[in-house]
Order: sequence, then structure tokens, then C-alpha cells
Amino acid sequence: MLGTLSQQEIEELLLRNITGRIGCRDGDQIYIVPVSYAYNDKYIIAHSSEGLKIDMMRKNPYVGFEVDEISDQRNWKSVICQGRFEEILDEKEKYYAMKFLVSRLMHTQLSETARLPDAVDEGQVVPLIRPIVYRIRMETMTGRYEFA
Repeated sequence: MLGTLSQQEIEELLLRNITGRIGCRDGDQIYIVPVSYAYNDKYIIAHSSEGLKIDMMRKNPYVGFEVDEISDQRNWKSVICQGRFEEILDEKEKYYAMKFLVSRLMHTQLSETARLPDAVDEGQVVPLIRPIVYRIRMETMTGRYEFA
């Protein structure tokens, strides 16, 4: 049976998961990449180091975001969102966004862009990587499912 997820089911799926995919575009080039995220009922909060994805989103902030849960080919749920990339530049806001993100990801192994300053790895001080912290302001969200 195929169906459409309710708004509540969409929100629950976004809250339940921490890995999604961002699709961004620069001219004819489309780039889709998995990201760790936290959802706060309004935004997708994520982080990254400088690179192609950040460059593309700065040029064209309109992005797609997708999260799915797949048990098998006949039992799955998927949410697709459209929104706008917003880089968080205010240091206080960036701190709280990163704190929220790390609190959602705490039970997993963190990316090197999510390390705290002065992190020590096997007795060596790890160089601080300053992540780009951003949010996706949700404009539309749709969800579908199939179950046998």
C-alpha cells in the first residue's frame, strides 16, 4: 500500500533521524551528499568544512533535503523538503546551533568538523577545524510511504 505521510508523521521522521541528504545546484551541476543533522521543528541544523557543497549553497541557497527509513523494497518512508541555506555567522547563534547539533549526535561518532577546541587524540593535540554551521529554512515538506 502506497500513501502520503501526514505533517505529524513527517515531523516525527525528521526528529527520529540524524542522517539525511542535501541536494544543491550550481548551474548545470547538481550535487547530492549525506549530512548529519538535527531538526528543531523549524530548521535543519548541520555543519560542514569548507568545500564544494558550501560553495554551491552560498551561490544558490535553494536546496533539497531528503530523509528516508527503508526496511525493504515494500516497507519504507521518505520525506523530501525544499528550503533555503542560511549560513550562521553570529558567533553566539553559531555556538547554540552547534551545541544543539552535537547534543543530537552525542551517541554517535562525531565528524572531525564537530570536535571541540583543544581536543586530544592519542596524546596529540588535534588541530581545530572551524566548521561552517548552517541551517535550512524549511519551505515545503512532503512525505510518502509504502508498507506491505
